[in-house]
Amino acid sequence: MADPHGFLNHTERELPAKRPVPVRLMDYREFTESQSRDQLQRQASRCMDCGIPFCHQGCPLGNLIPEWNDLAYQGDLVTAGERLHATNNFPELTGRLCPAPCESACVLSISQPAVTIKRIEQTIADEARDAGLVPHPPERLTGKTVAVVGSGPAGLAAAQQLARAGHTVAVFERDDRIGGLLRYGIPDFKLEREVLDQRLAQLRAEGVRFRPGIEIGRDLQWGELRRRYDAIVVATGAQAPRAFDVPGRDLDGVLEAMPFLIAQNRRIAGDEVDEEPSAKDKHVVVIGGGDTGADCIGTAHRQGAASVTNLAIGRRPPTERAANEPWPTTPRIYEVQSSHEEGGERVFEASTVEFVGNADGKVTGLRVAETEFREDGSRGPKAGTERVIPADLVLLATGFTGPEPADLEAQLGVERTRRGAYQRRPDYATSTEGVFVAGDAGRGASLIVWAIAEGRAVAAAVDAYLTGGSSLPSPIPANAVSISL
Repeated sequence: MADPHGFLNHTERELPAKRPVPVRLMDYREFTESQSRDQLQRQASRCMDCGIPFCHQGCPLGNLIPEWNDLAYQGDLVTAGERLHATNNFPELTGRLCPAPCESACVLSISQPAVTIKRIEQTIADEARDAGLVPHPPERLTGKTVAVVGSGPAGLAAAQQLARAGHTVAVFERDDRIGGLLRYGIPDFKLEREVLDQRLAQLRAEGVRFRPGIEIGRDLQWGELRRRYDAIVVATGAQAPRAFDVPGRDLDGVLEAMPFLIAQNRRIAGDEVDEEPSAKDKHVVVIGGGDTGADCIGTAHRQGAASVTNLAIGRRPPTERAANEPWPTTPRIYEVQSSHEEGGERVFEASTVEFVGNADGKVTGLRVAETEFREDGSRGPKAGTERVIPADLVLLATGFTGPEPADLEAQLGVERTRRGAYQRRPDYATSTEGVFVAGDAGRGASLIVWAIAEGRAVAAAVDAYLTGGSSLPSPIPANAVSISL
């Protein structure tokens, strides 16, 4: 603990400045400025080096947070980067995209604003990235082969760990570029693609082979893949959208959120997008109050929407931790993301009754009502409170239910759980020999930090399956549940 009085001398939580809203709406660059070294060291000095670092409990990766906070305070970002990468394959991604359950579990947050763990992590990771990510190829090859299906954070983490263990790894991705939702689901203003591309270059240098544009079950059958490889890791994510069955759902202009976000990311990548679902000059309504909804809001603003309204069926969360969500659990509190700062209206306790359209079949508005919370725990529209909100474009960001329909069940006999995810044991193995499941495909829609943790853990399980034992780290079992989630 380099400064035992740091948390006493620096009680304020400082974050780097954000680019001014009028400026950042003109492009898709990341919305935050870089962090000064002085601010980094001040904030890192606030870490209390607790006897029991509960931030570890909040992080499924088990990041060595007090260690790299101390190193950052001392100005040794090289060693800090080494300690950061010891537990996390992609800290530049979690530093940008993770909601930071570690900060909710920070001991300092009992009486002060939490240490800025997430931002310190990003700064350390960016420093390492700017210095050049050093590949770590294996010293020898085992002769074993592994197919990883899906190139999101779970699949990429598994691939990197397995390649470093000496296995020959091929990552299959149905899209034309590698990255999964990191590539096409996250807006560039939250993750510029150069950040992802630099990490992929490191994986290639370590021997990972990428196979984009191949959909397993269509272009190559699951059974054939199993015959070609000694093991399979299924990391296809959970992208099946939650059904939103209200009258008028089939009107033109009522879209799922992901196709809207993917189309914009493809435009930025230089692709030609047919039938562009643009928000330009339209009254946009986004249904859903989560991260995907916020991403739609920010994208709609940058496309030049005439107005943006965000509807959430539930109550507005409190601004402070509720009594039934005590430290160190992650509380559900009112969150203002960068997209919310950029304009628009947020409406809570709003239930959609129907979509309204014109004679041409195009959406013109939504009939909504106040949400009624019933004694049986259900909720729905409250009678007598209906009104119509004008809308030319409606984006449904109401969550995901599990992996999309595939032939994995029929071809390899992998079963699904009651909630729609793929069934697996605590060691990530399925009932089918040599087939493992990691990430949202087995857990359900979750956080990027859980996906990376599961990718690292499934790699250890596959390594043990192929060689009889493994020295790879295994941070969590497949059935792990953190008190911070």
